[in-house]
Parts: sequence; C-alpha cells; structure tokens
Amino acid sequence: MSREKTKCITSIGGQALVEGIMMRGPQKTETAVRMPDGSISLEEIKSNSAGERSKIWSLPFFRGIANFIDSLSVGYRALSLSVEKSGVEEEGEDESKFDRWIEKTFGDRALSVISGAGTILGLVIAIGLFFVFPTWLFNMIQKAAGPSVAGWRSPLEGAMRIVIFTLYLALCAAMPDVRRVFEYHGAEHKTIFCYENSEELTVKNVRKHQRFHPRCGTSFIVLMLLIGILIGFIIPFTNPFLRTAAKLLCIPLVVGIGYELIRYCGRNDNLLTHIISAPGLWMQRITTKEPDDSMIEVAIAAMREVIPEDGEDRIEISEDAA
Repeated sequence: MSREKTKCITSIGGQALVEGIMMRGPQKTETAVRMPDGSISLEEIKSNSAGERSKIWSLPFFRGIANFIDSLSVGYRALSLSVEKSGVEEEGEDESKFDRWIEKTFGDRALSVISGAGTILGLVIAIGLFFVFPTWLFNMIQKAAGPSVAGWRSPLEGAMRIVIFTLYLALCAAMPDVRRVFEYHGAEHKTIFCYENSEELTVKNVRKHQRFHPRCGTSFIVLMLLIGILIGFIIPFTNPFLRTAAKLLCIPLVVGIGYELIRYCGRNDNLLTHIISAPGLWMQRITTKEPDDSMIEVAIAAMREVIPEDGEDRIEISEDAA
C-alpha cells in the first residue's frame, strides 16, 4: 500500500452526544461529557482499529463497511456513557408502573433490554417509513397516472425519502433537548475546523469557524440517500416488500460507495468535491446549531485527547489505517 503525508484530522471525526461529544482520532476515540457539577469528564472508548481487522477490511469499499459498523458500535457506547454520566436519566418524572415492572423483571439488564427493544422498534419504523412507504405511495401514484410514470419510480421514491428525512430532522430540531445535541454537533465541527487550520484550541479561536463540515455523518446519510436513488434504477421489483428487501441487501454497497466519496472529499478540494458535499452541507443547517462557550470547551477537551502525542499537525499514515 502507498503511504502519504496527510493531516491527522482526516482521521478524526466526531459525534454529538447528550451533554457531550465523542471525537475519533487516528489512534484513539474519546468522549467528553459535561457533568451536572459543571466539570468535564473524559473517557476513552475502545474500538476495533484497522490493525485488528482482516486485510480485506482495509481495501476500498470494504473499509467503508467496516468503518460504518464500528462507528455504530462506538457511537452507541459513547451515547450510553454520556447519558449515564450527565445524569439525564435522573431528571425524569417518577417511575411508572411499567418502569417498575421492567426493573423488577429484568433487574440489572433492564437498561439493555429497553435499549435493545427501542433499537428494534426504531429499525422497524425506519424501514417502513423510508423504504416500504415510498414504494407503496409510488404504486398508488402509478395506478392513478398510468404506466407512463414507471421510469420515474427511483427518482420519486428517492425524493420522498429525502423529504421525509428532512421533515424528521426539522421536527427533531424543534425539540429543546435535541436542539442542544445539535448545538454540541456545531461545537464539534467548529473545533475540528480550528485544528485543521493549525490554530490554538481556544474558545475564541473555535468560535469564529463555521459549523458545516464536509466529513459529517449528516453528509454521509444524504450521500447514501442519493446513491440509493441510482441503485434503485437496477432493482426491478415493484412490490413494496420485495423492493424493500432488495434495497436492504444493497445497503453494504451504498455504504461502501458513500464512504469512498466522503473520503475523497476529505482529501481533495475541487469542483467535484464541492458538488458532492453541497447537499450534505445544506442539510447540516438543520443538524448543527451555534454552540455556547461551555459546549465549545467540551469539544476542545475531547479534541485534545485524540491529537497524536507528538503534537504535530501532520502525521504519516498508511492506506491500511485510514
């Protein structure tokens, strides 16, 4: 594999958490959480590094799938940790009878059971809303308009998914708690920009940077939606459930392509990368908000933990570890 000089920030990503931020660097992943007493708690999250994987997962396309799975796992653990540390669970109302039944029935496993059930329910709703519903709705449109609209199936289904996704994010952004998470998301991006520009990590320096970053999870999801439109042209099924099953089987392909595009945008600055990044950057106007100084402090604390110990802003990495 070829080796190249690159900013270590190309290997650093982040995720907004409940009262905190997770930063992923080239060597480690760190969470920084604002505690109820105002202090900042730091904790490293172990992840499956590229060096621990089979060589096949370092190859183009396959590395995107491995990175996606690892990001979901690490992100879930970081989110659970931030909820636990920030004391969010303690701010709710008194336990209901159902809560007491869950705790009595499952004991120490109650949180895991609830989280698992919530994840499954969320997946079912997402599949129904983003896959089954658009296909079903287009079938209704085709019955009314006739077979002449058949060629527009994939673009229209894709447009429906993007509209649903945008409306969902907009509704979430209207909720105070979620808006606060989006503000931490903005702090994360602004801090990464500050580091990329080789500036000292201070609240003042971070504050002046923009909150829209091309290597963002939001941009990745938007790219997946757009790539899904192209993939949809080669899926022959019109039955909502068969078409949904085929699209789910194509997810690894979509993830692999999307990762390579995001990676390309992170390493190049030209007209093509600006076009590829534009939809995701626009969507970040919803998923990132301007943070306050306390949020920027949390982002800085997380960033400092993942910068290579040699302190250099450029490190040598192999394609295997990217």
